[in-house]
Amino acid sequence: MNFQRGRQKDEPRIDFVPLIDVLLVILIFLMVTTTYSRFSELQINLPEAGAVTPAERPNEITVAVDPAGQYVVNNQPVNFTGVEALSQSLRRAAPAGAEPVVVIAADARASHQSVVNVMEAARIAGFNRITFTTRTRER
Repeated sequence: MNFQRGRQKDEPRIDFVPLIDVLLVILIFLMVTTTYSRFSELQINLPEAGAVTPAERPNEITVAVDPAGQYVVNNQPVNFTGVEALSQSLRRAAPAGAEPVVVIAADARASHQSVVNVMEAARIAGFNRITFTTRTRER
């Protein structure tokens, strides 16, 4: 006996509402568990080059570093035996009076450690004002 003779078959259909609910739950889970890292930024104000050459500053100590790791303090070569010795060279080169500015002129191929050595020597010598020399790229 066939009791469903005049009845038509229902077409199968896909219900998207549960799928959307699951996707929203996954999205909320990812938003809650994601960590957003903030990296500390170094704020640097670089000077702009102009047509006028800046005047000589008498309370300046220039330290040059070459790729081989050799140091020159105010045009005088320094035999590097350690940070303490470099600190003593900076103290001897410092002019009397106001706190000098230590200007580090490092070659682009100089090691990072060489520059850090100069910065550490300036800290040991008690000089807190440090700057770097750069050159502008020609375009």
